[in-house]
Amino acid sequence: MTKLPSLTGEQLIRVLKKVGFTIARIKGSHHILIHVDGRRTVVPVHSGEDIGIGLLSQILRDCNMTKDEVRNLL
Repeated sequence: MTKLPSLTGEQLIRVLKKVGFTIARIKGSHHILIHVDGRRTVVPVHSGEDIGIGLLSQILRDCNMTKDEVRNLL
């Protein structure tokens, strides 16, 4: 199990776009991303703030991605 670097919401959105997610809508600071196969997740974007490890793990679970996949896309 590899350790992930801390990511901001904008960095995480860039990674998710590389695997086929698109921004469906934005409500406040929450970006809702959808994949063509139906997966969806919400990424909070606050300027300069990193996403906590618990929330990051939940977002990766929502997207059916592993930490290794994210590290390879960075």
